[in-house]
Amino acid sequence: MKLAICTDIFGNLSFPDMLDRVQQYGIHGVELTAGGWSSCPHVDTLALLSSPDRLAIFRHELEKREMEIVALNCSGNPLAPGEFGKQHAASSYRTVELAAKLGIKKIVMMSGLPAGGEGDKIPNWITSTVSWPDNMPDVVDYQWNKVAIPWWRSFVRHAEENKIEKIALEAFPGQLVYNPSTLLRLRTAIGEIIGINLDPSHLIAIGAEPVAAVRKLAGAIYHVHGKDARIERGLADIDGLPEPRPVTDTLNRTWNYVAVGCGRDLQWWKEFFSVLKMTGYNGAVSLEMEDLTMSTEAGLRTSIEALKATLST
Repeated sequence: MKLAICTDIFGNLSFPDMLDRVQQYGIHGVELTAGGWSSCPHVDTLALLSSPDRLAIFRHELEKREMEIVALNCSGNPLAPGEFGKQHAASSYRTVELAAKLGIKKIVMMSGLPAGGEGDKIPNWITSTVSWPDNMPDVVDYQWNKVAIPWWRSFVRHAEENKIEKIALEAFPGQLVYNPSTLLRLRTAIGEIIGINLDPSHLIAIGAEPVAAVRKLAGAIYHVHGKDARIERGLADIDGLPEPRPVTDTLNRTWNYVAVGCGRDLQWWKEFFSVLKMTGYNGAVSLEMEDLTMSTEAGLRTSIEALKATLST
């Protein structure tokens, strides 16, 4: 496995300066955002699609540093109702087209989350039992069979036409795909082009065990994020893991995203990567640094040191 980095953390830097900064950490792989929720600080997707000259300069900056794009990321909510969903869907289609021009075969996305029914204006995440109220099964049927599966079938045709081989979905709370079982449900309906971007932090935050998830997802793991989460002792025992507080309210949250090794220890990370390797994954591990309990630089150096010490090669 090789270490890469999600570059939005360097959003204040120009594209060349960002690449130089990544090199300083001894990393030669980048995951670049090209659509979705991100401001895409390093990829002007529309400009690169419309200007061969700008695309050539973009590629040259990477090549002269021997830097590889391990994936383009367009994580957003293309299934949302209204204009918002249309915008994210359009950016997803454009990301696929840019990937084709760059010769990239893998994109990272999220599944999206539909509304709860015709006419609803906001997405609706169903996390409790469908046994009550009585109309809950109809909501789930609408989200999966009327919205998500048709959209993904159409999108996958576009991806395959542009030579995309892998779509790695980040299982994320608040999305239709948020755990291994929901990922496998969509993969069964759509095909093996769909796999998971396995981010351990999101599974930890909902009380799952990522090592067990690796075993269940063997063969369907297309990308991995190096990111940790910590269940805050005492607080989670009182309020449980559902946590609506802002991510900036780190002192009071029942769990937080933290630098790698500050949630699960290094022995756990060694096991995680070992089991990943056993089940056949040998691709990129993209560090996504979202620890708000320490400075950005401290979080980056802590995470890089931990990942370099535990990655299976």
